Amino acid sequence: MSVDAEAVWASLPLPAFVIGGDDRIEALNPAAEQFLNASARSVAGQPVWDRLHVDAPLDGAFRRVRENRALIFVNDVDVTAGERPPFHCSLQIAPLGDDPGRILLTLSSREIAERLERSHSVKSAAKSAIGMAEMLAHEIKNPLAGITGAAQLLSMSLKGADLELTDLIVAETRRIMKLLEQVEQFGNLRPPERRAVNIHDVLDRARKSALVGFAAHMTIVEDYDPSLPPTWADPDQLLQVFLNLLKNAAEASPGGGTIRLRTFYDLSLRLRRADGGGLSLPLVVEVADDGPGIPPEIAADVFEPFVSGRENGTGLGLALVSKIVSEHEGWITVDSVPGRTTFRISLPVAPRGAAEGEETR
Repeated sequence: MSVDAEAVWASLPLPAFVIGGDDRIEALNPAAEQFLNASARSVAGQPVWDRLHVDAPLDGAFRRVRENRALIFVNDVDVTAGERPPFHCSLQIAPLGDDPGRILLTLSSREIAERLERSHSVKSAAKSAIGMAEMLAHEIKNPLAGITGAAQLLSMSLKGADLELTDLIVAETRRIMKLLEQVEQFGNLRPPERRAVNIHDVLDRARKSALVGFAAHMTIVEDYDPSLPPTWADPDQLLQVFLNLLKNAAEASPGGGTIRLRTFYDLSLRLRRADGGGLSLPLVVEVADDGPGIPPEIAADVFEPFVSGRENGTGLGLALVSKIVSEHEGWITVDSVPGRTTFRISLPVAPRGAAEGEETR
């Protein structure tokens, strides 16, 4: 691809996918990455219908484009991906290059355009901030550590209002350090090393850690289906997902409350493919709290970076959760009303024959 072609591809405002002759994703542009909430590297080589779900049979349309080498439009279909709700779209399917098997699929709809435009400023700010933190984190954190140490030394010989000022310096520098560490974690997330994992083992680790730390003021109730088979996941990243959701629930109720952890098996949760099949996500984990709920003005963007309903919140915890779940080919949704907020994660079952703890390569 030439430099000019690469620039056009990157700046194209509509989600676009290059599909190979075997209906696997070869490339996608930044708008498509945003639509899928996944990186191009993580989905390359995957069947397109495992990541993109269209409420219409497109096998015939793909075949005609490949045979006739002509553009086809498919209007008024519902398209969804990951945890996103369906969008009403029009599709353009076009032959690409000299290879008769390769095609270009683009999605267009006013709804997608509005969502991309609405989140563009947030995404741009997040990308810039994350990139800056990755480049300068070391240089920023070192002087912050020095400032913290100096303020702590000064506080040993101060009292009254002066002591309050040094305490404020220490508290604010620690808050900045925490933000930098979260941004670094978000930007440096490695690809998952997936293996057969017992969901309840991971939930138990998260619960115990939460109860001796940030959720010590909460009551955590378990409602597990002990018959659930293993899921196919990176146990450390899955632990991070559950810890972030528990922390989010605990911080929503600083005066105390109840967090309910529920697991169950639901065969109806299946990502639809054009051939009528699809990827089944029957393992469901719910993390529910009885806090005040998510503010309505941010409910639609709660998984976006730097979107937070709490004062001094970084807005990276749920963004990281969404990113990890997406990298695991899972699905996350949230339902929130005052008095009950439920995050629901749906995950696939480990491949048949995979021993628990066996790592994928």
